[in-house]
Amino acid sequence: MDGTAESGKGRRLLDRATAGIPASLYPVTHVAELPAREADSVDWPEWAAAPVVEALTANGVKAPWRHQAEAASLAREGKHVVISTGTASGKSLAYQLPVLSALVEDERASALYLSPTKALGADQLRSVSSLDIKKARAASFDGDTPLEERDWVRAHANWVFTNPDMLHRGILSSHARWSRFFRRLSFVVVDECHSYRGVFGSHVALLLRRLRRVAAYYGASPVFVLASATTADPAAFASKLSGQDCVPVTEDGSPRGARTVALWEPPLLSELSGENGAPVRRSAGAEASRILAELVIEGARSLAFVRSRRGAELTALGARRILSEVDSELAESVAAYRSGYLPEERRALEAALLSGRLLGVATTNALELGVDIAGLDAVVLAGYPGTLASFWQQAGRAGRAGDAALVVFVARDDPLDTYLVHHPAAILDRPVESAVLDPSNPYVLGPQLACAVAELPLTEPEVAAFGGDAARAVLTDLVKEKIIRRRPSGWYWTSRDRPHAEVGIRGSGGEQIAVVEADSGRMLGTVDPGSACYAVHPGAVYLHQGSSYVVDELDLETGLALVHAEDPDWTTSPREIVDISVLRTEETRVHGGITVNLGEVSVSSQVVGYLRRRPSGEVLDQTPLDLPEQSLHTRAVWYTISAELLCPSDGLAGTGGHRPETEVLEPVGTGGSRVGTKELGGAPGTGAELDPARVPGALHAAEHAAIGLLPLFATCDRWDIGGVSTAWHEDTGEATVFVHDGHPGGAGFADRGFAAIVPWLAATREAIVSCECPAGCPSCVQSPKCGNGNDPLDKAGAVAILDTVLGALRQHGSRSGHLEL
Repeated sequence: MDGTAESGKGRRLLDRATAGIPASLYPVTHVAELPAREADSVDWPEWAAAPVVEALTANGVKAPWRHQAEAASLAREGKHVVISTGTASGKSLAYQLPVLSALVEDERASALYLSPTKALGADQLRSVSSLDIKKARAASFDGDTPLEERDWVRAHANWVFTNPDMLHRGILSSHARWSRFFRRLSFVVVDECHSYRGVFGSHVALLLRRLRRVAAYYGASPVFVLASATTADPAAFASKLSGQDCVPVTEDGSPRGARTVALWEPPLLSELSGENGAPVRRSAGAEASRILAELVIEGARSLAFVRSRRGAELTALGARRILSEVDSELAESVAAYRSGYLPEERRALEAALLSGRLLGVATTNALELGVDIAGLDAVVLAGYPGTLASFWQQAGRAGRAGDAALVVFVARDDPLDTYLVHHPAAILDRPVESAVLDPSNPYVLGPQLACAVAELPLTEPEVAAFGGDAARAVLTDLVKEKIIRRRPSGWYWTSRDRPHAEVGIRGSGGEQIAVVEADSGRMLGTVDPGSACYAVHPGAVYLHQGSSYVVDELDLETGLALVHAEDPDWTTSPREIVDISVLRTEETRVHGGITVNLGEVSVSSQVVGYLRRRPSGEVLDQTPLDLPEQSLHTRAVWYTISAELLCPSDGLAGTGGHRPETEVLEPVGTGGSRVGTKELGGAPGTGAELDPARVPGALHAAEHAAIGLLPLFATCDRWDIGGVSTAWHEDTGEATVFVHDGHPGGAGFADRGFAAIVPWLAATREAIVSCECPAGCPSCVQSPKCGNGNDPLDKAGAVAILDTVLGALRQHGSRSGHLEL
């Protein structure tokens, strides 16, 4: 393969995408050339069943790649295994080979396949069915399976394809009806396991422990095979998820074409300004539309990944509008693809893209997982998808047939995106982040243990698998609430009704708020009660399967949000006021005048209004709301700064200053704050050298940026976390910045922030310094949904704060347990 010619193709496409842009507005901040990789093939394992090898060979698989054969052989030997390799590296074969061989050789064997989405499960079922192996009776069992087919699946299928939701509600809850299947359970496949993170991942981890326990009751001990995108320490993560020690397979033996990766920062718009006159950048979606149109003109088959369904539709519409001015026929070669389409619509779009009839597709992450779209010339990422694992998963769609390709990452007006386009090594040279989950979260552990006890009485030796002392404490609470009963032989369920239907594994539990179209009475979806006030408050824009609705009424008592269909040219951003108190400090690190803490906090919040914004960032108006206050018990990481370091020249050291009338706060779910000021004293010395009047704005700006950058170190979105900053907090007695998890009990994100405090805050500082704006904008210190209109914010003060904190951490970190990573 000619590497020069390959990389030339990517460069040629990039030149086309940037054609006509003046040099002064050139948006590309960095270009990297990733070399091609040759295939590393090996012979079929001797143990592989002949009918399976013949079927795979007939389907075009002449020989397995080394990592496929290694993972398959480990599973065959009875070892739990996680295969963690790149997109299009054929991870499916690694579990198909041992599972299908077992089904061919032993008529009593059975297997279970779990995927995070029904679409991925359906694709994998089609792949297995297409092999036409007679003894393999693969079937789907999910919410779409007709009732009349479910009995057949239970009685006859030996490879069941499902998802965690159906395993929880439809299989484990009635495991006696599945006794034949469980007695013979030999393998459990957990596909795309890196997506099981946060609260959802914590639920799935406990769900898999329940699965192992039920299988053991029927005499089975299945081998777990987990497939993951490239992730940090896959063995540790897979072991924590499955509850079994897993052997990792990470050396990728699949071929890969050369790729040109371009980082792209949209220009500032001189004709528009955002909150407080801050500069606004051209949106990533608008840039993606233009890039997609240019690539289509060049004849390149391209995907544009956009963060939202509405964004995908608008990006496709924008590209079609540009192309219609060139050639009306070209406009017909661009479409949107997202979840919510009917299966036949999705298949038609996939076929059109594969055949070349469709050249450009704007999509959500619906095309990130599972669907076999190969041979693409270019991929455009409109905004960072949240994790490096997802970034490379999406980028891997380019050049999947081994051809050279172009990948363009377009930054949104956001601190993390801005940091990444100015620090290429953070994408190109950094190992992917660790997936975070916390099965010991009592808010997750409680409902999961209730389900486990309802399935089978829980004995004392089994408690260890569910978390030991943490599980025992939760069981004690369940007994006090008379949900379960404690007897000498264990814990028993006391009700005739099963708890499974009341336990939502994709959220934090509780009665969901139903979103209902008022005119038709049709239920569109549900919203977690903890996020209802800012997701479906009166006046909010609610998106469902690409359609827009506006909320007319929210009734928290009846659990109902009434909406009407409307497609406004604006979006809504809620405003919250928030307060926080420290309940328990678990760990403290002292670094001179800086302390870093991890522990439990109580966060109270109240949505008090919302902004309407145009897609450009322009603010139309602000509307007040009167909604009840809500409380959240969660985990947080926080740092405090002594008065001597904060304002060393003020001369009031030791007084603690005056208590502030208000605090600088950023609530979870909004990225916003309410802000006040406080006069704070200090003493002569070294430190931030800030005038007391600047302190609230400096802390506020540092907090906003830190929330924006934490996803670089923990697999979370900024909407999974919230923050509070104040020049004086009653629980710490000092200036304090909190960042907290947005889920009851925590999801592990604050713990990751505590562990990575130095690189996290260093990246936060760099994001602020790298931004070209003079006084703060959405790319550095402004938050898109700040509870107090991003005021006050002090960009230069935030840098001074972070310099002071980092200086102390680096000076004292080696003896306090915080080392720079």
